[in-house]
Amino acid sequence: MTEQQPQQYDGVDRITAQWHAVRPDLDTSPMAVIGRVSRASRLLERGIKENLALHGVEPWEFDVLATLLRSGPPHVLTAGELSSAAMVSSAALTNRIDHLVEKGLVDRAVDPAHRRRVLISLTGTGRELANRLVEHHLVGEQRQLAGLSTAEREQLAGLLRRVLVTLGDHVEDPARR
Repeated sequence: MTEQQPQQYDGVDRITAQWHAVRPDLDTSPMAVIGRVSRASRLLERGIKENLALHGVEPWEFDVLATLLRSGPPHVLTAGELSSAAMVSSAALTNRIDHLVEKGLVDRAVDPAHRRRVLISLTGTGRELANRLVEHHLVGEQRQLAGLSTAEREQLAGLLRRVLVTLGDHVEDPARR
């Protein structure tokens, strides 16, 4: 027989309790979910930033490098594809690419087939760094989710997927690349 852990509370519990005390007529269940997602997002982002800083990398640098790496060999995307995948404007992407070119992690070239398109590719150094970083990043994410079992992670991922799809974030079947 296992001993049951005492109930633990978070900051959202305090907020919803305060609302219940002053407005017991309100259903605060949406606030309980959205408040937790929002707070979890901030805490997870802070953890990711601290983890990547151990390698001297900013999250946006990792995002660009990882996006190119996961595109598969030859690890080349157009600037438009990279902008869309990284969810940043083309102006922001230009500054990021300039920085990564200076560091020798990516190359920029005009697409010989379409002179108005710019191709961004990982350098050998960038590919090696991206591979190391993704492994380190996943270890950090495992640590951040250590309080959940595998089944709980899968359940949470499924529920969050449903929320995102409801909010309009849906794509073609990713398995059908």
